[in-house]
Amino acid sequence: MFYFGVDYYPEHWPEERWPDDARLMAEAGFNVVRLAEFAWSKVEPREGGYEFSWLDKAIDILGQQGMKIVLGTLTASPPPWLMSAHPDTFRVRADGVRVTFGNRREYCLNNPVYHDYTRRIVTQMAKHYGDHPTVIGWQIDNEFGDRCYCPVCARAFQNWLHRRYGSLDTLNQKWGTVFWSHTYTDWSEIPLPLTTGGSPNPGLALDFFRFSADSYVAYQQMQMDILREKCPKHFITHNFMGFMYDGLNYHALAEPLDFVSWDNYPLMMNADAARMAIAHDTMRGLKRSGFWVMEEQSGPHGWENVGPTPRPGELRLWVYQAISHGAEGIVFFRWRTSRFGTEQYWHGILDHDGIPRRRYQEVKRIGEELKRIRNMIAGSRCRAEVAMLLSYDDRFAFQIQSNNSRFSYSDHFQLYYEALHRLNVPVDIVSPRGDLSDYKLVIAPTLHITSEEIVSNLQRYVEQGGVLVITFRSGVKDEANAVVNLPLPGLLADLSGIEVVEYDSLLADGRNGLEFVIPRLSTMVRKTSCEVWCDIIEPKGAEVVARYTEDYYAGRAAVTQNNYGLGETIYVGTIGDVAFYHALMRWLLEKAGVEPLLATSRAVEVTAKERDGRALLFLLNHASQDEEVELEKRYRDLLTDKAVEGETTIPGKGVLILTQE
Repeated sequence: MFYFGVDYYPEHWPEERWPDDARLMAEAGFNVVRLAEFAWSKVEPREGGYEFSWLDKAIDILGQQGMKIVLGTLTASPPPWLMSAHPDTFRVRADGVRVTFGNRREYCLNNPVYHDYTRRIVTQMAKHYGDHPTVIGWQIDNEFGDRCYCPVCARAFQNWLHRRYGSLDTLNQKWGTVFWSHTYTDWSEIPLPLTTGGSPNPGLALDFFRFSADSYVAYQQMQMDILREKCPKHFITHNFMGFMYDGLNYHALAEPLDFVSWDNYPLMMNADAARMAIAHDTMRGLKRSGFWVMEEQSGPHGWENVGPTPRPGELRLWVYQAISHGAEGIVFFRWRTSRFGTEQYWHGILDHDGIPRRRYQEVKRIGEELKRIRNMIAGSRCRAEVAMLLSYDDRFAFQIQSNNSRFSYSDHFQLYYEALHRLNVPVDIVSPRGDLSDYKLVIAPTLHITSEEIVSNLQRYVEQGGVLVITFRSGVKDEANAVVNLPLPGLLADLSGIEVVEYDSLLADGRNGLEFVIPRLSTMVRKTSCEVWCDIIEPKGAEVVARYTEDYYAGRAAVTQNNYGLGETIYVGTIGDVAFYHALMRWLLEKAGVEPLLATSRAVEVTAKERDGRALLFLLNHASQDEEVELEKRYRDLLTDKAVEGETTIPGKGVLILTQE
């Protein structure tokens, strides 16, 4: 089943309008609606006084038009009566200031009082709708994210550390608290890493970020346990925030869910095709399965200011891009633009006046197309021969110590992804601890924090014939965020066949030159440049791939390759320019035996899926003008049911979904 729908807030509009909205939704081809994630004060206007009649009526009206319902668990926005009666439930920011009422998710996720109220409201919702024939699933809370630094969290953190380390002697040794005379003699002495306290111990800071992430997992599980008991036939999901969000461990948060959902706002993120694609692939990789887009941008975004309007064709293009990367449900945010509140300028499919116009007609076109092809795309799966390893421990560690003010883990990761995306090579984004046996090429950008478990996983992969890429600042830290007592790259040295004898952190205008020295690469591009960081490498069995051309380490190795078992490891000791990554990636793909899907212009994205052994090829034109592609086989376009072959035109913002005849 493929789901296509919208986020709706009937509580914002007169009841006499609800039937018209439901009719228009049905005419647009929708079959699912998300409701009530911010409606706690409407469901429970006073403590213990539950009012479901309005929500029952809205669900019934939508159900009569063929809609299925996903309900929010309400907890993302507590009612004023709760927070006023229990001001200690407000979250404390990293600067030590307690937030006040007026936004959303103001609560402390570890506060036992808030936990009690959470259990009550989720239980009441689950009991009331557990057997409702129209309700099919639940969204837990909404966009988990903010860390809390309150006294409750301080005590919970200390208890978490006690469970993790067992003794203060172990903690002191792992963190190196002898530095600056920080040795702890009682668990209660351990502080939170408030921003008012200067630079915290890196081990303390990393563990606090881990603790905060674990706290969200536990809070989510508390709600899930209630829903699993009372609504066993319903699915449970949560709406994540894509690749760029780095405040939680999304691998851990995703694990107990039935599937991942996420909120896609391309214009808010100023995202090009590759940056939208990496977000989809990250969400798919969290469970290595299909996902939903629970909030798909449908109009201009903005709170205080108004963002740009989606151009004609963009809503349709974004939907099919999501589907091509694994989406099994698309839910637009929102149905109608609110006349009041903070999001007055966060537009929906309909504007404030509720009149269907251009954006509605485009959505309706998508709905008509999906009705025709739903059975051909439902259940289709993405297949990739290349994986990239995403580590949330590394993301946390670089939040604490960036190493270089110009370095960004996310940006560095995207350099490799964008090079693959430009060549139309599908990518899975997975955990360093996951099974890698299905992949011909694995790229691990800046694998900063390593463990015996992770290194053993990589060794098995390469020994069995895989091609592995690791980059500078890999193997530097242990799991306590302390620098290893080994030559770099630490536990990865044997696998990479090198030693990093020195490194150079380049200033804002600092650059060096690179020269490829192996024939295949030097014919693609002989000289290029690099910046930000330079590992000075001494091969210990590895072969030199590229050398630096400037400064005192001119002629020293910058990129190497090392045979290991049946496979090999490539170590990249710097950040190159666009030409560097384009040449490097083509060479790596040849080495690993990975074929790009199709050669196209930069504007055209190509992805592939399979269903019952049948291949589907998605061609997405992100440009406003027509683009030409050369097809090597004869295909049929599912959207038009026409045969296409040879030189084929894709209209601006156009989409082809091809299956081979």
